[in-house]
Amino acid sequence: MYEYKMVQVPPNIEVKASKHRGNEAAVYLESIANQYAEQGWEFYRVDTVGVAVQVGCFDALAGKKATNSAYYVITFRKPR
Repeated sequence: MYEYKMVQVPPNIEVKASKHRGNEAAVYLESIANQYAEQGWEFYRVDTVGVAVQVGCFDALAGKKATNSAYYVITFRKPR
């Protein structure tokens, strides 16, 4: 049996052009994984979760439509 922890991460990582090396996502995820590993959590996986935001009554009358966003979640686990 495992206990799980989910950590939402930003969909985009901003870097200055002069510092761009092409491995920013890997470095970022590695730093998060190491941070949680120090607390006893084992990296398990990364998932994309889609969220649809429905419009309210007044926005629907104004012609606005639902919007979709993708969020990224890192899952960590450790034995109970």
